[in-house]
Amino acid sequence: MDRHALGRGVRDAAPLLLGIVPFGLVAGVASVEAGLTLAQALGLSVFVFAGASQLAALSLIEQGSAFAAIVATAVAVNLRMGMYSASIAPYFEKYATRWRALLAYFLTDQAFALSLAAYRDSDVDHRWYYLGVSITLWVVWQLTTALGVFLGTGVPSSWGLGFTVPLVFLALLVPAIEGVPHAAAAAVAAAVATLGAGWPFNVGLLVGAGAGILVGLVVEASRR
Repeated sequence: MDRHALGRGVRDAAPLLLGIVPFGLVAGVASVEAGLTLAQALGLSVFVFAGASQLAALSLIEQGSAFAAIVATAVAVNLRMGMYSASIAPYFEKYATRWRALLAYFLTDQAFALSLAAYRDSDVDHRWYYLGVSITLWVVWQLTTALGVFLGTGVPSSWGLGFTVPLVFLALLVPAIEGVPHAAAAAVAAAVATLGAGWPFNVGLLVGAGAGILVGLVVEASRR
């Protein structure tokens, strides 16, 4: 074990916890709103370990969507992990398969961004730095999700905390909009998803996402 790289990963991840803590609390409260027990909420959190996908799945569970639609939506939200994996894989190819499998489980936006920046700027040990970042995020995420479940059970249902999930998605979405293609994709996706809110199995969400991606690609191609 490279303790220096592990400790550096933990230190570099620390500032990100300011955003992870409220996000995890919202995920826990959303789990309660969706009718999940503590064990179910933690099981989902440990198995999926992807905030945006978890919130999307919880929102659909609360609406009584079909299982296939819930899984498809969670996978669609996390498709970017495929690009992350392809980008970071060269740094891990020297490790055994069991290590690569473990490292793949811990892949998140934050772990990807911090690790790539550290690898390019220094000769830090790739595996232990990555684990320092990602395990820190994982532990705090699970703890705050559990705390959110406990807090959520104490909140009267009349408070209607269902607004927290779309609020978090808006907070994630707005900073990610960079340029006309992104704005067009977001606008079309939102419009189609809203129009399709009453469609069977909540497929309006998936159709809206697909329409937004298509429009974004068309707009980007037209501007070249």
